Amino acid sequence: MKYSELVEIYEALSQTTKKLEKVDILARFLPKLKGDEEKVYLLRGRVFPDYDEREFGLSGQLSIKVISKSTGVNVEKVVSRFRKLGDLGDVAAELIDKKRQSTLFSKNLSVDKVFGNLRKLVEIEGKGSVDKKLNLVLELLTSASGREGRYIIRTILNDLRVGVADALLRDSIAKAFFEGDKDMNEKVEEAYDKLNDFALILEIARKGKKAFDKVEVVPGRPIKVMLPVKVTELSEAFRICGRPLAVEHKYDGFRVLINKDEEGKISLFTRRLDNVTKQFPDVVEIVKKCVKAKSFVLDSEIVGYDPKKQRYKPFEAISQRIRRKHDIESMVKKLPVGINIFDIIYLNGKSTINFPFEKRRKALEKIVKPEKWKIRLSKQFISDDEKAINKFYKDALKVGEEGIMLKKLDAPYRPGRRVGYMVKMKPEAADLDLVIVGAEYGKGKRSGGLTSYVLACRSNDGKKFFEVGKASSGLKEKETEEGTSYAEMDKLLQPLIKSEKGNVVSVRPKVVVSVTYQNVQPSPRYDSGYALRFPRITHYRPERGTHDIATVKDIKKEFQRMQKMRKSGLG
Repeated sequence: MKYSELVEIYEALSQTTKKLEKVDILARFLPKLKGDEEKVYLLRGRVFPDYDEREFGLSGQLSIKVISKSTGVNVEKVVSRFRKLGDLGDVAAELIDKKRQSTLFSKNLSVDKVFGNLRKLVEIEGKGSVDKKLNLVLELLTSASGREGRYIIRTILNDLRVGVADALLRDSIAKAFFEGDKDMNEKVEEAYDKLNDFALILEIARKGKKAFDKVEVVPGRPIKVMLPVKVTELSEAFRICGRPLAVEHKYDGFRVLINKDEEGKISLFTRRLDNVTKQFPDVVEIVKKCVKAKSFVLDSEIVGYDPKKQRYKPFEAISQRIRRKHDIESMVKKLPVGINIFDIIYLNGKSTINFPFEKRRKALEKIVKPEKWKIRLSKQFISDDEKAINKFYKDALKVGEEGIMLKKLDAPYRPGRRVGYMVKMKPEAADLDLVIVGAEYGKGKRSGGLTSYVLACRSNDGKKFFEVGKASSGLKEKETEEGTSYAEMDKLLQPLIKSEKGNVVSVRPKVVVSVTYQNVQPSPRYDSGYALRFPRITHYRPERGTHDIATVKDIKKEFQRMQKMRKSGLG
């Protein structure tokens, strides 16, 4: 297939915001990938499944350099055009077209060639890797048309701008192969939540409907965790989960799926599908010692603890372990963790997803050998006694837990869903998970780095991001202090910069943070229609993705809740 054919799909997708039109465009295109299913990743600007953490490793500055080299235009001119157009892809398209007009040079690029070179970008490491990567991109750009150059640059910068989200691609596969069968949208979604690989989903779709009935969890491959519904009243928990129900502690840690495959290899994945096995060798050793089964996938919460004070620590205390790549041994000693296991979705070669929760818990009890401050099953009791549950809730808060989880006893496990099989109850607090979409360089003692952050929620359909405020407080001044520092946040954001205007930058929405605030108020200044008053960042959440952040609907509900509190005299 010519790369120009794929570019035509990119262009068509970018010219409409209507979901049904995008689905039609993709549904007509996807069958053309027969025998070449992995090229579906390119529709999302990737060359590997979403759970694969590897990146191209080329910054905006290096992209400017390669555009300059491929077009014969000096770097200053490329930067000047970038400042005016705001998109390096558009800059590449413009300058490549001008070069072609003067040279009449033309060469057809294939999808195979583009895909191959992009994969090599990801795989190149070590001495001289930057030059090797630039040469691979240069090879593509010197053969590309202006339109092709636009999407090559956008792809390597992870900024494709064609709006192909998970749900859109799932619906497109269902329409392409099972048009008219409404049940298949659900089947495709369930399969993707288990596999997280659209190339595999395409292969399965070609085999027909019945092939989806055979899709199961595979140990060693990340899957999406089942998500809880938030409640504030016990009566609401009973309405959702029935009576009696299982009551457990809600821990202030981070969610991890612990995998042991059929060969005995243990791997750890966060709720955003990141592999954190190397960061937690201590967890791997504890699991080897204390979980007695040939293969499994366990759902758990990893929590930091203080061995001197004999108590658990808040999430922020161990968040730096999730992103640490070096000096792991000292971090293990400095920030020890305990594992709290609360569910199992695969055991000894068989999926347990469709087992009722009560049966899954019993399976856990047979294979987990508790060890104090190292590993244990989530503290649990089964009841429909409101008085007993409320006491358990208050006791959990007293010992520093976030609250409680309440679970439906006969419910299966549904990856990636808030289906009402479990709920979380914790004290009302003015805090939200949001994503950083922009930033501003600091002044004075914070000069030199990005220290003021534009916060955004997501649209109700998850396709767009809308700004809700700017926060410049809450992080640590020094890297030696516990928690995330301004310098560390700057390091996280610099590779994500999309454009700059003066001392303000726009960044790709990837860094999720928890934010507290005084209240929510209507605001024409931000495109969400709301503004957080006095927002303050409390935690960097490396284990969470943009699918976890608050929606516009959540912001509106919070505004209405606060208005209600004021009217009642409670706010």
